[in-house]
Amino acid sequence: MEESIKKPKRKKVSNNILSPKMQNRLGLLFLLPWLIGFIVFTGVPFFASIYLSFFRVEQTILGFETTYTGWGNYFTILFQHLEFNPAMIEYIVMIFTYTPTIIVMSFILAYFLNMKLRGRLFFRTIYFLPVIVLSGPVMFEVMDAGATGGEIELMNIFIFRMVYYYVPIAGEALLVLFSNFSIILWFTGIPIVLFITAIQKINPSLYEAARIDSASTWQILFKITLPLVKQTILISTIFTIAQLGIFATNPLSELIHESMHTSGGLGQASAMAWLYSIVTLLIIGLCALLLRQKKA
Repeated sequence: MEESIKKPKRKKVSNNILSPKMQNRLGLLFLLPWLIGFIVFTGVPFFASIYLSFFRVEQTILGFETTYTGWGNYFTILFQHLEFNPAMIEYIVMIFTYTPTIIVMSFILAYFLNMKLRGRLFFRTIYFLPVIVLSGPVMFEVMDAGATGGEIELMNIFIFRMVYYYVPIAGEALLVLFSNFSIILWFTGIPIVLFITAIQKINPSLYEAARIDSASTWQILFKITLPLVKQTILISTIFTIAQLGIFATNPLSELIHESMHTSGGLGQASAMAWLYSIVTLLIIGLCALLLRQKKA
């Protein structure tokens, strides 16, 4: 009796699979709304600000009239404007005071929140929750409340008064730092998440090998953890500097907005914005140079 040999059924290949060329076109189609928005709302103002910084812009009945001044706006801002240079110094002091404090606090909190503790997910939520809740008007109210009574109480502390007397710049930096401590905690939200992610990516066998070699907790921290999260420190530093630059604590931001409605107009405000951007890029470049990853 001959047994019928059943041939295996072939799976039908779907003809709905798109070719790579069609997939690329669909990807560009989905990207198109963002690309249009970026060109209209970011690209055009970007180049317009460069153009207007070399002109004197006056608003008349017929519209805006521009007069070419060359580097006149920059010269006026740097050597004749009474508020720009003090505001720039205050901004630089703010960056070099806030940024290290935020990064150090973020790393310490992330280091402890990464330990095997009961309820660590709950504590992670608590530390990240202010980033979501304290936004907009709520954050401004916290800032006003902290600035009202915080500075007066700090001036009554003997150690703070001694630092302020001998080194006024350091005293001013400490005054701003401690009176706005709630803002610093608010800025640690995103860096904490970045540090927790970076610490969790470290191979646990490195810690086990270090403990077998009788390495202490501090040696593990400074010889393994910190070198391996160095790139995350750089990313968090750049993010913090950029976030501080667009926040209400930046004195240059308010000055630029005020200059748009004064005699300097849009031209002088654009020049201020570019000087501020150049200084910010130099600070970011300095941080990248200090935190760069050295080749073995």
